[in-house]
Amino acid sequence: MSTATTTADTGSRSGALRVLFARNPVLGPTAALLVAIIFFSLATSTFANIDNFSFIVQQSIVVGTLALGQTLVILTSGIDLANASIAVFGTLLMTRLTTGHLPGPVALVLAIVACTLVATLSGLLVSRIKLPPFIVTLGMLAVMTAVTNLYSKGTTWPVPSGLLTWLGTSLYLFGRVQFTMGMVIAALLFVLMWFVLAKTGWGRHVYAVGNEPEAARLTGIHIDRTLVSVYAVAGIIYGFAAWMALGRTPTADPNAYQTGNLDSITAVVIGGTSLFGGRGGVVGTVVGALIVAVLRSGLTQMGIDSNYQNLATGVLVIAAVAFDQATRRRSS
Repeated sequence: MSTATTTADTGSRSGALRVLFARNPVLGPTAALLVAIIFFSLATSTFANIDNFSFIVQQSIVVGTLALGQTLVILTSGIDLANASIAVFGTLLMTRLTTGHLPGPVALVLAIVACTLVATLSGLLVSRIKLPPFIVTLGMLAVMTAVTNLYSKGTTWPVPSGLLTWLGTSLYLFGRVQFTMGMVIAALLFVLMWFVLAKTGWGRHVYAVGNEPEAARLTGIHIDRTLVSVYAVAGIIYGFAAWMALGRTPTADPNAYQTGNLDSITAVVIGGTSLFGGRGGVVGTVVGALIVAVLRSGLTQMGIDSNYQNLATGVLVIAAVAFDQATRRRSS
């Protein structure tokens, strides 16, 4: 009797644990991040210090911001392979406009608007013509890569100092902890999008469209309009990512962030957002971006070859998607 009771209690606890992780997909990635930090802190003598943690966050803000826009698209069961190429085009546009004696604020606004329009076009093709997001954004990736190379004439452009490089400005908290204005803007964007997704009707519509489009339509949600707005908001975020990139490196390079699209997808998926839509969120994306940055920083400090770093990241992505599928099967 006692054995049966113990078995039942164990099964009940494991079932409750599965439900907890299913309802809070960010818990698994958060635990993985903590384990990684503890492991690298014990394995190296240089990992566990304030300067290194600050550098890790600085390294992750551009890809993390791209991943924020990617999160919105993936929540609708889509994917955006063109996000990094749109941002790179934004860096060239704002740089060349400023070099052409246009005021920095005007150049910045025009570049963000351009990024928004390009992403919105992807949304229109997905929602109105019903083309698969993968095909649309794959085509847009090729188009934007070509346009950027033609516009830049295949060369890098130095960024005039001023507003465009302002996000690279370093400040110190308590006179010790270094942070940049780019980190501040990125944090504000993440908080804003968390609030919008969690606390507004538009956010609920995004989740509904990704989770069950037909049910969302029957409840009165305008699916096409929601999809277009998601891509448009993502485009705005890509524009901010372009601004952050110039703060990180004051050179507009048409060949920059060539794997930024895949890196952003990696951060989103590792953070617990489902590739099938309707599940996940901004907090998980932050954690996912930090996991990738911590993993690469820690392995580099351990002297591990970069190829093994990519291998470890790939394994994490596959494991995250497999875990998501298993969770969906159990819940259904």
